[in-house]
Amino acid sequence: MRRYALKAAATRARSAAWSLRADGRPDTEGVRILFYHRVADDRDELAVSPRDFRRQMDHLATEGYRVVDVVQAAELLEGGRPPARTVGLSFDDGFLDVAEQALPLLAERGFRATVFVAPAVVDGWVQFGWYRTPQPPLLGWDEIAELEQEGTLRFEAHSLTHPNLLALRDAAAWEEIMGSKVALEARLARPVVAFSYPSGLFGLRERRLVAAAGFRLAVSCEPGVNTSGTDRLALRRQQVDRRDRLLDFRAKLGGGHDTPLPLRGVYRRRRYGMGAGSLHLASSRE
Repeated sequence: MRRYALKAAATRARSAAWSLRADGRPDTEGVRILFYHRVADDRDELAVSPRDFRRQMDHLATEGYRVVDVVQAAELLEGGRPPARTVGLSFDDGFLDVAEQALPLLAERGFRATVFVAPAVVDGWVQFGWYRTPQPPLLGWDEIAELEQEGTLRFEAHSLTHPNLLALRDAAAWEEIMGSKVALEARLARPVVAFSYPSGLFGLRERRLVAAAGFRLAVSCEPGVNTSGTDRLALRRQQVDRRDRLLDFRAKLGGGHDTPLPLRGVYRRRRYGMGAGSLHLASSRE
């Protein structure tokens, strides 16, 4: 828990510096993509409280942001210079509370979002490895199909089992990437075009495999703004954390966190291995 407290303190310091530097005025050029995992009151570092999530969505609505899913965001980038105050929204892993808590708030405001799911986890063959206590409930296939038809949430691929792709041999990495596309397309009866690298871990090989599988775009966990020149298979995203205050959310939205926090790379290399999470390693186009 100490590392989360340190991360929150560093985030708050950077947000305060942004507020002073920019006088609270956001950079509205390009498209920033925000991502969440859960919306719940659980004592889970991946869970943003419903109260905080509502405040964040209220801020987007009040400030006149157009909130789109990841595929829509990429399409706007293809058109050249996207409209100002456009933000992409996504959720990783497909937890049930996204439908219970986030969906009503999104639908009320006419917002769209992408949910990235790992089919083998949805099927119950494997569980997410970071939960020592019982894993929070996930959306089932019937619920995913129903929500997909409603239109607020769009479901895309997040590998089969959510592994560290960097640690796999070529054949296993290919099965995780291509297999997730095939499995999800069979469930949704439509092309699946977007991929989320599990834990944001990818390199040149993973990017190549995602392209070979036929995905048109992929998202990382590297912060920053996306422009017409950003690699569509290494789109940048900014995570919204449980401990973020509204100022932190505004700063992440407005450009105050477009570079990683200090020592983030060191932490990710110690946890996942060399090359973990390096956008410069993974991207062939800046």
